[in-house]
Amino acid sequence: MTATVVWGTGNIGRAAIRAVDAHPDLTLAAVLVHDPAKVGRDAGELAGLDRALGVPATDDVDAVLAVGHRAVVYAASGDIRPMEALDDLARAVRTGAVVVTPALYPLYDHRNALPEFRDPILAAIADGGGSLFVSGVDPGWGNDVLPLLISGLGSVVDVIRCQEIFDYSTYEQPDSVRNLVGMGHPMDYQPPMLYPTVPTMVWGGQIRLMARALGVELDEIRETLERRPLETTVTTRTMGDFEAGTQGAVRFEVQGVVDGETRIVIEHVTRIHPSCAPDWPMPPSGDGAHRVIIEGRPRIEVTVEATDESENRSAGGNATAVGRLVNAIDWLVAAEPGLYDALDVPLRPAAGKLGKAIAVD
Repeated sequence: MTATVVWGTGNIGRAAIRAVDAHPDLTLAAVLVHDPAKVGRDAGELAGLDRALGVPATDDVDAVLAVGHRAVVYAASGDIRPMEALDDLARAVRTGAVVVTPALYPLYDHRNALPEFRDPILAAIADGGGSLFVSGVDPGWGNDVLPLLISGLGSVVDVIRCQEIFDYSTYEQPDSVRNLVGMGHPMDYQPPMLYPTVPTMVWGGQIRLMARALGVELDEIRETLERRPLETTVTTRTMGDFEAGTQGAVRFEVQGVVDGETRIVIEHVTRIHPSCAPDWPMPPSGDGAHRVIIEGRPRIEVTVEATDESENRSAGGNATAVGRLVNAIDWLVAAEPGLYDALDVPLRPAAGKLGKAIAVD
């Protein structure tokens, strides 16, 4: 059994605790938290399970890392603290641990990452013999391994389009929803996540990964952006009111251009309420979905919906993103130390997990 630490207990961390507990080859060794109110609480309670796991949460990072556990799921956010997250990841890798995380967008495609992100991790690997695998939370598999797999079913592939279509009223991260993405702000507010070049910084790595797997050279990566205001004030369960006239929906694309044509697209369509921008793509259930469209011959469209926590309908996407990371741990433990990406780490069947259930409140 691989002793595994979960670092963080937000949307991703809760799912990570459940995934580690369910994995037949992993054992939950420690849970790290930042909030003092969570210290001492049992991991099962924090994860929304109906049973205790016998692992009390702690905020003593030094003590946990000093034990030298074999794996770490880093579930703390890197959105607004990328350099702090990078330091944390390097510390964990330096202990010799296999580390998996969605926290650092620049390392989706580490071969093209800036030296300030790549070099500290490579140094930590050299010092401690650990490994790092970064995959997205949007989720990563929807923008790399799934579209690449489906592309192999066609005879002619003209465009690969990956879509996240999401109702943000179900996403329990108000700071990200309001301030990073701009929902509920006046239309003249510039959301940091939508600054020119920021979408490319976040999702360009996955465009490059797909281009590399497909054996094509990118001319450039381009961005498009549309925003719509709310026509009426709406009230959400977890984040309160969003006023009429403020930003209610966003649609953007990160486009990989090959020989002058847009060929690889990652598109996000997000709303704070279904009434905003109803002419844009909608998820089948009204909550959220991930869709891959292969334009070509034949045209192929695959839509994936996932549900997990009953009170947090966005949690299904988080859970599948976490599943991709946690289920890679045993492969990474058996592999050589190194810095890995989605093309390196195989997506494998759920060996040993069929029929194993965990109860969630």
